[in-house]
Amino acid sequence: MSNKCKRRVFVVGKDSFYVKYIKRFLDIVISLVAIIVLSPLLVVLSISGTIAMGGNPFFTQLRSGKRDKNGQEQIFKLIKFRSMSNKKDKNGKLLPDEMRLNRYGRILRSTSLDELPELFNILTGFLSIVGPRPLLQVYISRYSAEQRRRHDVRPGLTGYAQAYGRNSLTWEEKFKKDIYYVEHVSFLFDVQILFKTVAVVLKREGISSEGSATMEEFMGSPEKVEK
Repeated sequence: MSNKCKRRVFVVGKDSFYVKYIKRFLDIVISLVAIIVLSPLLVVLSISGTIAMGGNPFFTQLRSGKRDKNGQEQIFKLIKFRSMSNKKDKNGKLLPDEMRLNRYGRILRSTSLDELPELFNILTGFLSIVGPRPLLQVYISRYSAEQRRRHDVRPGLTGYAQAYGRNSLTWEEKFKKDIYYVEHVSFLFDVQILFKTVAVVLKREGISSEGSATMEEFMGSPEKVEK
């Protein structure tokens, strides 16, 4: 790589040389190698998940991804290992998250092993190794214009908000970190986030939000709600 290209790699932001030409290449290589190396573990977790959850070990859900040239988010099916059962009450309604999150599911979530199938989302181009976490499709209409900028880059397996707070952060705090990442994304920043993510996973920090087994639903930013 020439000195000129090297300098451009370290320019920050969503329009940098790194984001346009190198980040996706690294995503493909890293996810493919990880899938091959971790394939025995993926098989074991698929089998154990089938037993622990009494059926399908995978959880899929529509999430919003990077915006296209027309400014519309790509909608894709995120795949994870199931960490909650499908237990329902007598009226056929799903029980609260904390009642469906069994011991096996807690182990998956605390170790982030439930996220491993997302390597296939990375390989197919909907996710990146590092980026804002992909959120529910229904949230799109609830974002402020500023918050929606989080979709100017591919969502990630981990991200700035995941590494520095995870579910202990409020929604507003998460979105601020997401926008900061969009404006400052670089190779060195991604490496920093990856190392921090490993430390957080090993320490099992920020797994749940205060008073809830999972993150509460995002109902909209104050400025959107007021309107």
